[in-house]
Amino acid sequence: MAGAVIIGAGPGIGTSVARRFAAAGMPLGLISRTEATVAAARAAVAATGVTVAGATADAGQDDQLTAALDALTGRLGVPEALVYNAGLIRRDRPGELSREQHFAAYAINVLGALTAAVHLAPAMAEVGGGTILITGGMPEPDPAVTSLSLGKAGARALTTLLAAEYGPAGIHVATVIPGGAVTPGGPYDPDLIAGHYWRLYTQPPQAWEHEVIVGGNQ
Repeated sequence: MAGAVIIGAGPGIGTSVARRFAAAGMPLGLISRTEATVAAARAAVAATGVTVAGATADAGQDDQLTAALDALTGRLGVPEALVYNAGLIRRDRPGELSREQHFAAYAINVLGALTAAVHLAPAMAEVGGGTILITGGMPEPDPAVTSLSLGKAGARALTTLLAAEYGPAGIHVATVIPGGAVTPGGPYDPDLIAGHYWRLYTQPPQAWEHEVIVGGNQ
């Protein structure tokens, strides 16, 4: 297996997805903003014995993100799965953020996913295809989290665009949308959510889904 690259490999969904893919023996490339976060995710999968490579990058900065992706693919090869789990979660209401603050949030919540996808998708297609999975959220926009609502709406649209662009080349693009706050042991447990990422990754082309909304009863 060529492995999986996870951008935003922090506690919660990122680490749970890393554990799920590592349990299947897949090598991992982990990207987070800090080395401490990468180290914690690496420790979480240590018992599986899979090869793990780490890199640091701000997902909102194209140059950092593409450099990290190049470093990981240089070591592990072109991934079979790319997971974009980076996000800027904050409470803000309409009018509370400056234009620059909105740009910074959008860069992480949407543009980082676009950058990562277009950077790796051509190589993934060249080696036979793969899967790109984007962490969504906010199935219903909420004015109490305006920048996140805008960003997750953008991520949802981006999934549709990337699926249309790269699907014909054999790349499955999908988003997983938790319907509420991700909390261990709750209805939106990160390990439960990680199971959806694995299910999407293993789907045959004739059964590809492009959006999964995780409900509290799942």
